[in-house]
Amino acid sequence: MFKFIKQYAETIDNVNVYPLFSLFIFLVFFVVLLYLVIKMDKKRVDELSNIPFEKEVDKTELFC
Repeated sequence: MFKFIKQYAETIDNVNVYPLFSLFIFLVFFVVLLYLVIKMDKKRVDELSNIPFEKEVDKTELFC
């Protein structure tokens, strides 16, 4: 199976662009995620961190 994939990948022009593009998407995603987490309101973080300790949770409030 790997031999087939390797032979197919060798025939594609500019195949070295795909790993770089994938790495770029990966990095952008995690940088944006990190930014959102850092900028998140601290009250909201405390509220979300206490969810496992609450007895009854209204699930509609979680995504507001």
